[in-house]
Amino acid sequence: MKLMWWLWSLNKHNQWILKLSIGILLMGLAFRLFVYQSSPRLDQNLDTSFVDGTDKSRTRDPVLDNLKEPPAEAVTVGFQEPEEMPEKGTCDLLTGDWVPNPSGPIYTNVSCPLIEGHQNCMRNGRPDTGYLYWRWSPLDCELPPFDAQRFLNLMRNKQWALIGDSISRNHVQSLLCMLSTVEQAVEVYHDEEFKSRRWHFASYNFTISNIWTPFLVEAAIFEDNNGVSTSEVQLQLDKLDKKWTNLYQSFDYMIISTGKWFLKAAVYHENNKEVGCHICSEKRNLTEVGFVFAYEKALRYAMNFIATSKHKGMIFFRTSTPDHFENGEWHNGGNCTKTTPAKAGEIELKDLNKILRNVELTEFEKASAKAAENGINLRLLDFTNLLLSRPDGHPGPYRQFYPFAEDKNAKVQNDCLHWCLPGPIDYWNDIIMEMAVNG
Repeated sequence: MKLMWWLWSLNKHNQWILKLSIGILLMGLAFRLFVYQSSPRLDQNLDTSFVDGTDKSRTRDPVLDNLKEPPAEAVTVGFQEPEEMPEKGTCDLLTGDWVPNPSGPIYTNVSCPLIEGHQNCMRNGRPDTGYLYWRWSPLDCELPPFDAQRFLNLMRNKQWALIGDSISRNHVQSLLCMLSTVEQAVEVYHDEEFKSRRWHFASYNFTISNIWTPFLVEAAIFEDNNGVSTSEVQLQLDKLDKKWTNLYQSFDYMIISTGKWFLKAAVYHENNKEVGCHICSEKRNLTEVGFVFAYEKALRYAMNFIATSKHKGMIFFRTSTPDHFENGEWHNGGNCTKTTPAKAGEIELKDLNKILRNVELTEFEKASAKAAENGINLRLLDFTNLLLSRPDGHPGPYRQFYPFAEDKNAKVQNDCLHWCLPGPIDYWNDIIMEMAVNG
């Protein structure tokens, strides 16, 4: 009898557990169905997050309010795969892909008044906007987005300098625009031609300088703002430009670069004597020695100065950037009409860019060994991979204000060397902040 009672009790107990389990399962399914129906779809968020004005953290821009939707494709693009995956614990910030970024840039051409006309592609009437919706993503690690507030806090009482040619000027505008989301910089100095300038962030006692020195060595240049020359450059290969060397020790951080200007016609001097030329004039009785001769000597001289300078700050050497001229070059009809990033393997680095980059990497390697011996903190910024796959990021014909307003078939100067702002060059700052702050 006891056995029968025990079996009956066990059966009733199992039935109660089964009913309770079914009830919990049904409640869970009902809750998930309710959440799914009452929440916005993910693809809706992707389509509207930058254009609908509900994001109060961003400065609204009436120009951007009318932008087209960000790219719908989810295909990752990139330049090349690394030959070997980095060791565990390392992070190669300079090898990666461009991936869709629905949120778009953190500033606009309206919120930042410091963009020069030639890089202000949206103001100048560029009709497509897809180039704004990509971000750089390293292959083997996460890259935190640029944090303007943290950057300014860490750079309190510091001085930065970007030293080089017009790409450095392009870059300094990008950095100032990203920092303007926290505080607008005030210009406190400019030279007569507004090529070298300095800005100050009063709340942080922080300054950023842009020093115009396209060769790093002394040069007499006879060229207008449109790149038209009336004579060859006179280049002193054994005399560094004092515009940057005289101020060198005052800067806590520097980004130094050169490159493309060495491709121009020039007469070379050493010990105050003419020693050769590049693209020699028939009127001159000089030996054609080529631009590599000059670039190696000038860069070696500059890098040796850096490596033996006893400077206690952080110095970045940036390689020259690739251009994307097609069907010609700057002065003979070259253009760049692409509106999306290139997929892996679609674009190869031009021969001239390869030559410049090889010289740069060779001289940097020599200098970095000497710098390490002398306790100099010298770092390399090689943005070739990052920018080669962005032929869509240049002003093209929109370096001018509405170039086709009067004639849709007008022949205009294209700029396939500099970068639209906002644009791909903004992501340099993500990488530089990571390297400067976190090593």
